[in-house]
Amino acid sequence: MTTTTFDLAADLIARNSVTPADAGCQALIAQRLAPLGFVCETIERGGILNLWARRGTSAPLLVFAGHTDVVPTGPLERWTSPPFAPTVRDGKLYGRGAADMKSSLAGFVVAIEEFVAAHPNHAGSIALLLTADEEGPSIDGTVAVCEALAARGEKLDYCIVGEPTSVDALGDTIKNGRRGSLSGKLTVRGVQGHVAYPHLARNPVHLIAGALARLAAERWDDGNEFFPPTSFQISNVHAGTGATNVVPGECVVDFNFRFSTESTPDSLKSRVAALLAAEGLDAERDWSIAWTLGGEPFLTGRGALCNAITAAIKAETGLDAELSTTGGTSDGRFIAKICAEVVEFGPVNASIHKLDEHIDVAAIEPLKNVYRRTLEALLAA
Repeated sequence: MTTTTFDLAADLIARNSVTPADAGCQALIAQRLAPLGFVCETIERGGILNLWARRGTSAPLLVFAGHTDVVPTGPLERWTSPPFAPTVRDGKLYGRGAADMKSSLAGFVVAIEEFVAAHPNHAGSIALLLTADEEGPSIDGTVAVCEALAARGEKLDYCIVGEPTSVDALGDTIKNGRRGSLSGKLTVRGVQGHVAYPHLARNPVHLIAGALARLAAERWDDGNEFFPPTSFQISNVHAGTGATNVVPGECVVDFNFRFSTESTPDSLKSRVAALLAAEGLDAERDWSIAWTLGGEPFLTGRGALCNAITAAIKAETGLDAELSTTGGTSDGRFIAKICAEVVEFGPVNASIHKLDEHIDVAAIEPLKNVYRRTLEALLAA
């Protein structure tokens, strides 16, 4: 037996919106929201479609945020059913985007429809922020909308991102923050030469070996109540010409920090430089680093939004949701720059980005109900 939420989720899944395509998903959602009094605005940058839809002008503003783009399918012949033909088998709805995150988008829309019908004169405002650039470079998507909103002074109070955060059952986990990501490409310069004449060469692998051991062993911070300690991982080391009798002239090391709010990009960069100097490496002569900041950490402590959504989950599922900051980056990192309270909540994530991605059909209505209950807790007049 289908529901309004199921039908909308299936309609969205049927649209081949492999990033950066939107395939009409945002237009479909705007068509649902406009009759409710939402002002729907397309914010386009770099060829990327983004939707900002808002009902009301007063505070507080609660925003539902997500993405309409999905990752590529992988080999079509390895799917049990076509990825853009939503199919129910054994109580599960299959299709690319079923869990990440078109069921969440359907839940947003129907929760809003039900809430507005019951509370037409609700307090504050409701908005929906959608992008087709989350699974790609994330350059012209949510960040573009946030920059536009900041430029015109729109203030966000609460935001729920529909990422699939649940681990074993719907409602067991909420993300109330994410670690930052800082990557470095360290180039160590030596002098190339013959291995039989090491006095005429300077081996960059030897130069950096001790420093890498120190970097790997360093404790960067102790984390806090919500974050584990910052981690440092080396992902690639490359040196040499391919010949066994040549001392390389250069060694390149790729590494990454996943860092908590206890550290900053600048503090990590300066500590790396200090450790290299302590190992006798000169910044002018021996090394250089190209840094890439993938995202800064954000954290929402226990407050109105966390309390509202955890209570909604408890009422709907009976579970006491765990607040977690594990996993990779999300668009929450952009929204947190203009919104004081940001959380992520959605379905079980075990099948995301995989072949035969799916969501339990029985989880679709409770997911929508959690979103609606949260609206009721924060905005019911």
